[in-house]
Amino acid sequence: MYFSEINIHDEIKKSLVELNFITTTEIQTEAIPFLLENKTDLIALAQTGTGKTAAFGIPIINKIIIKNNFTQCIVLCPTRELCIQITKDLDEFSKYINIKINAVYGGTDIKSQIKSLSKGNHIIVGTPGRVIDLIKRKKINLEKINTVVMDEADEMLNMGFKKDIDTILQKTPSNKQTLLFSATMPKDVLKISKNYMEKPHTIEVSKRNEGAKNITHTYYIVGAREKYSALKRLCDYHPNIYGIVFCRTRRECKEVSNKLMKDGYNADALHGDLSQSQRDHVMGKFRQRNLEILVATDVAARGLDVNDITHIINYNLPDDNEVYIHRSGRTARANKKGSSIIIATDRNLKKIQAIEKMINKKINFNKMPTGDMICENQLLNLITKVINSKVDNQIDKYLPGIIEKLSHLDKETLIKHFVSVEFNRFLSFYKKSPDLKKKDKHDFEKSTDKQLVRFHMNVGKKNGVGAQHILGLINDKIQKRNIFIGKIDIMKSFSFFEIEQEQEISIIKKLNNIKWRGAQLKVEKAKEFTKEKVLKSKKKRKKSRKQ
Repeated sequence: MYFSEINIHDEIKKSLVELNFITTTEIQTEAIPFLLENKTDLIALAQTGTGKTAAFGIPIINKIIIKNNFTQCIVLCPTRELCIQITKDLDEFSKYINIKINAVYGGTDIKSQIKSLSKGNHIIVGTPGRVIDLIKRKKINLEKINTVVMDEADEMLNMGFKKDIDTILQKTPSNKQTLLFSATMPKDVLKISKNYMEKPHTIEVSKRNEGAKNITHTYYIVGAREKYSALKRLCDYHPNIYGIVFCRTRRECKEVSNKLMKDGYNADALHGDLSQSQRDHVMGKFRQRNLEILVATDVAARGLDVNDITHIINYNLPDDNEVYIHRSGRTARANKKGSSIIIATDRNLKKIQAIEKMINKKINFNKMPTGDMICENQLLNLITKVINSKVDNQIDKYLPGIIEKLSHLDKETLIKHFVSVEFNRFLSFYKKSPDLKKKDKHDFEKSTDKQLVRFHMNVGKKNGVGAQHILGLINDKIQKRNIFIGKIDIMKSFSFFEIEQEQEISIIKKLNNIKWRGAQLKVEKAKEFTKEKVLKSKKKRKKSRKQ
């Protein structure tokens, strides 16, 4: 479908022409005509990078009544970066229409946002926490809105925003239109649709929880101690990489990015310890391609909207398999091709199989590139660059002297000297570097060499707790490098986690009796209080009640 064929204001069409929006994507083809003609609630399932902002943004802008100087639409999204990006896109779509659009998000001065809101607004784009803060201050009024959009709904819930979303939606009128856009459809998203949506129409551009079609999925198996060496090899094997490396924790993110920078890679880190100005600086460098590798945590990287990313590298797999879809969805945007790579140990094989079933795609096993393979790729890439480089004719006046200087060298010798200038250090490194080979299935346990202690804590799924929250809590409170965290089990009202034995006293001392996720936290050594025994005990209680 062509945008010129859609029944929208000419001013919007003019903006779209300037943005080079000619034909609609699949989600836009399905959603835009529906939203222009209907006030029915909508659930739209589509991967990131498929044009979802335009799919809901264009119909919303087309319906705004400019003379009504009050909030007519609110768009909720999980992160500051996505909030800023959506606002930028909506501003561009409405360039020739006098619509007031405000972005409200945490991590920056609330006073400037209040000042902008006081001038009036038709559309608010915000993160849940900041929206609630402004509602409490009576700076946002949602009583007259006609549309609520929840973008990246699954990610918002995964980040623990369910209570915030419930609070916000309760402040809105019952006759509004609710639009829910999501890449996956977990149970919590279904609950929101049942509680706050009226017979919603559903558009599924791809099957639920399915990965994007243009992504190649690959995994490599190495020893736990060789993960960083494996990462370097994979970066070197793909000379033109423009990618994101996903780490499990902020500490790991910092360590990996520091090592890459020290080893001469154009890399930097994006994690929760950075201020907003620091995040903006890093993202500015990455968008301008002054960085070839961005090392990020899942929370920090949510909502990133960057085109032409070639590779996603999973330095560690996420605890929640659905997060893998969001990670890999950062590449292969706008129908381009991309690659998602997993650096795995044998311990990850079952998890990889589960992800395969979820995305309905094969994740192929590859052998780690050898030094010879890497050097060959790098050399051929260098030669391609030389061939494709533009020749400045001003060099002609220097040619006679250059030719005379090189006249004693034959063609083959000249090429060797030329390549060696750029490449001797690289060849020397991989000449001495042994190949990384798959380790035995016990390698992970051997390499950690840690005695683990299992802990029980009195919060679980009903408190909005995910594995990423427990990891974050431990890293925030136990500020020590290289803490090993083992298995995490999250039940309805309690959780278990494993941690190295030497941290046992610190865990009990620093985590006990603090206020966390709406509860007074109680943490104790699990001893015999295992998940299996708890489940067995529950079954016994149910059986006795029936009797």
